[in-house]
Formats: sequence, structure tokens, C-alpha cells
Amino acid sequence: MATDPYAVLKISDFRLLLAGRLCGTVAMQIQGMAMGWQIYALTKSALYLGLIGLSEALPAIAVALYAGHVADVVERSLILKIVISTLFACMALLGICSMGIGDPHVLVPIIFLLNAISGIARGFYGPSVFGMVSDIVPRDLYPNASAWNSAVWQASAVAGPILGGLLYVSLSASNTYFAAAILLFGSLGCFFGLKTRTTLDKTKKVNVFDNITEGIRFVFSRQIICGAMALDLFAVLFGGAVAMLPIFTSEIFHMGPQALGLLRGAPSIGAFLTATFLTHKPITKNAGVILLWCIGGFGLCMIGFGLSKNFYVSLFLLAISGMLDGISVFVRSTIFQVLTPNEMKGRVAAVNGIFIGSSNEIGEFESGITARLMGLVPSVVFGGCMTILVVLFTAIKAPKLRKLHMDKLYEEGEALGK
Repeated sequence: MATDPYAVLKISDFRLLLAGRLCGTVAMQIQGMAMGWQIYALTKSALYLGLIGLSEALPAIAVALYAGHVADVVERSLILKIVISTLFACMALLGICSMGIGDPHVLVPIIFLLNAISGIARGFYGPSVFGMVSDIVPRDLYPNASAWNSAVWQASAVAGPILGGLLYVSLSASNTYFAAAILLFGSLGCFFGLKTRTTLDKTKKVNVFDNITEGIRFVFSRQIICGAMALDLFAVLFGGAVAMLPIFTSEIFHMGPQALGLLRGAPSIGAFLTATFLTHKPITKNAGVILLWCIGGFGLCMIGFGLSKNFYVSLFLLAISGMLDGISVFVRSTIFQVLTPNEMKGRVAAVNGIFIGSSNEIGEFESGITARLMGLVPSVVFGGCMTILVVLFTAIKAPKLRKLHMDKLYEEGEALGK
């Protein structure tokens, strides 16, 4: 396993991949922040805030398995170009509609429709970008690549909400979407410059159903992979307090979009610091135990955030939750890269997207429903408690995950020839 923390950055195509992801993720984070504030300003409804996530997650889930199949049989860089082009078009239309339509009864459904189309595109994005790493990076650099991927994603997740808040206040909702569209155009340029070493066997006949079934069977036959996915699914599902941040900002802290941007960015600041540290000091021993403790700590942070009435205490708790989540992301992404064959990465990433990627949006919907039924603060505290219970259940039911050591995992992947 490589020890140089900057080894993977010496690969020019990996740098382009990181740059493309950076621009794209900043744009998506800006969209999420602006859309949340805009929808709440138009509707004053916690339920509608939760529906933002659901309107994106359901289309993404609907296409996920087919998208995974496509990512394993079609050139992944081509898929990324089509996906980013679609997201660019949706972002531009969000700006045009926000500028030209004043009636909330017309504008709100259009926003949800465009968000749903973006969800379809993102359903194809995850499997393709996950597989691109192994198309570019040698096996011995997978952990290093995972750390840098996480660091760059978190950096963009920090910049996106803060930049989105500043743009929203300074330029309006429509111009905020236009700025995000410009970033997506930059992302598209990076992906056009990518060159990969993978060559597809175009003569091979692939049955879509059999191909998808093979990917699902692979995931559920590996306790470590399946356990890590399930753990994060339920932890994020019940810990999705981020969807309620516009209400906390407006009604608890009595502040505006700039403060919302800081709150949304705080978890990513913590995660970025963790990811940067892990590029130099990756986890090797007791990875499973560390993973479980970190997700349990995440649940405690959500409980503390729900009970806090102080903006700065809440900001601190969100940052700590991000640091803990950053460790979780590193462990999980390394597991998936090391144990998954390259020819199956799209399908495994698709299942991962259903378990994890979409759990963020579904968690937002769950938060909206529980906030409406239980009240704002009780719903967040309830989510944190459920996260801790999920950790305890997983620790008992997935002993291989609990006993995981990352250095042993890497040796297993090498021995299996994956």
C-alpha cells in the first residue's frame, strides 16, 4: 500500500476527475441551499422542505440499478458528460423560471419537477464516477484516492452552502442558480479532458436483468459491504436534520440565508478536516470499531443539535458530526473500492446509491414528516436516538464489520485478485 500522501495527485487524469467533481458538487450544494431557502420562503412548510429531498431521491432510486448496469457496459466518461449536461440544463431552467414566474402555485411544482429530472441524472452520476477511479488509479492507490476524493468532496460541500448563502442574499434565487450553472459548465470541461485506460468488450452480449442480479447478489453475499451500507442507510435516514436547517435558522436562531449557509457548511468543514488528516494518516487497525463509534457519536451530535438554542453551539456540534461522518466515509469508500471488481463497480455503486446516496434525501423527507407530527426539536432528538440504536443493532448482527481491520481488508482484496 502506498505511503506517499500525494501519490495519487501525480496522476493528471485523477486531478481532472477531482476538479470536475469539485465544480459539480459545489454547484449541487448551491442548488440545495438555494432551493431549500426558496421553497421555505414560498411555502413556510417543513413538509415541503422534506419533499425537496424526496422529489430527487425517488427518481434516482428508480433508475439506480439500470444506471449501475450501464456504468459497467458503457464508457463511464461518456455517461458523466451526458449527466453533467443534463444537470446544467436543469440548473439554467431553475434560474429562468425563478426569474420569470412570480406565482408560487406555478413555480413550486416546476422546481420540484426540475429537481426530479436532476435526480434521474444523479442516479447515473454515482455509479459512473465511482467506477472512474479504478479506470484511472492503480490498485495500490485506492485508499489514497478514497481519502482525496473525500477531502475534495467535503471541501466543495463547505464552499457550496456558504457561497450559495452569499449569492442568494446578494443576487437573488435566479442568479444563484445561474452561478451554479456556470460551475457545472466548468465540470463538463474537466470531464471532456479525461482519458481512461479501460477498454470495453463491445462483442460481449450482456443481459440487463442478469447483469443487475449479479451485482445485487455480490453485495448481499459480502457481510462487510452489506453491513456498511445498511449502517449508513439507517443512520443517515434518522439523522437527516439538515433538511430542517432553514427552520432552525429562521425560527430558532432568527437569522438569514448567510447563517443557513454556515450551518449547512459546518458538517463539511469538520469532514474536510478529517479527510485531509486521513490522506496523511489513513486508518489501518480497528476500522470497524472506529466506524461504529463514529456513527454513534454522530447520533449524539444530532441530539445535542436538536436541544441547542445557541447558534454557535449548534455550529460546533454540526462540525463535530461532520468530522465523525468523514471517518465513516473514508472507511466505507475504501471497503467498496478494494473489495469490488472493476467490471462490477457500477452495479455495486448503484446499490450503494440506493442504500446511502438516496438515504440523505429520504432522511430529509423523514425529518419533514416527523417534524410535522412531533414538532421540530423532538423530531431531531428522536432521529439521533434512532441512529444510536441502529449502531448497537449493527454491532451485534455484523461481527465481520465490527472486527474489520483495513490493512487485512486490503490483503484480502489482493488475494482475491480484485
